[in-house]
Amino acid sequence: MVTRLPPLNPLRTFEVAARHLSFTRAARELHVTPGAVSRQVMVLEEFLGARLFERVNREVRLTAVGRRYLDDLNDVFDSIGEATQRAMQGVRDKPLHIWCPMTFAMRWLVPRLPAFHAAHPGRDAIFTTSLKPVDFTEHDADVAIRMGRGDWPGVISRFLVGIELLPVCSPRLLEGRAPPIHPGDLGQYTLLQSVARPDYWPTWLQAAGAGDIDPDRGLTFESVSLAYQAALEGLGVAMGQHALVADDLASGRLVAPFGLRVPIDNAFYLIYPERLQYDAHLCTFRDWILAEASADEARRASLPA
Repeated sequence: MVTRLPPLNPLRTFEVAARHLSFTRAARELHVTPGAVSRQVMVLEEFLGARLFERVNREVRLTAVGRRYLDDLNDVFDSIGEATQRAMQGVRDKPLHIWCPMTFAMRWLVPRLPAFHAAHPGRDAIFTTSLKPVDFTEHDADVAIRMGRGDWPGVISRFLVGIELLPVCSPRLLEGRAPPIHPGDLGQYTLLQSVARPDYWPTWLQAAGAGDIDPDRGLTFESVSLAYQAALEGLGVAMGQHALVADDLASGRLVAPFGLRVPIDNAFYLIYPERLQYDAHLCTFRDWILAEASADEARRASLPA
């Protein structure tokens, strides 16, 4: 014969109310009203066919049945807690596999990872850097950072960082020569760009009213990371993604000759398969990176345009 289990929500409410011996304090912990606590307790009492509390004026006391029931439940809750810890430990022992574009990893994620490891020293991770879109059915990845519009089917997508374009260069490039005053002055400088993002320079130049400048001249690199490094070395002016060069601008390693930031439709998103939405390791990383992205957006918004 299978024993019927009591309704779980009233059971949890009873445990909290019995621990506090107060419906008001229980309501505060459960984020409900005292009346809701009372109703949940009554549901459990009706199921058991026994009174669990004595209500005396504004106080509640456990009945003899209520005290025995609480003692028995405490053992059960302890067992559930231990089982949950074992299950979560099994997840922690498996490194989280993160799929990420190289430039985002190098210029945004990796500089922030020490803070993550300081807060979660037991959380191991494996990184794969690639511009190839992740396929969670084929690739051994748990979570990915992808650039796009966040509308990919079959995954949960969370906005991370928007993309605003602006030219950047090393302050050394401007030494001994007149700095560019108008966007058209960029015709006198070497433009640095990446074959991975060939539309960035034309997009910004058009928005700046300097569409007559040939965006294909200058030095072209395989990756955005190499174009940024060339800019740091003083080789020319690169088209930066503001979120990825904000730290260099703040430190003075790079400067932005013009304040115009041109937003584009694409952004960086954190994506993961629905089957892993409750994975403890993934949730820890998700909550951390979303908080970092939010704080980063606030910092960048405070910078002068």
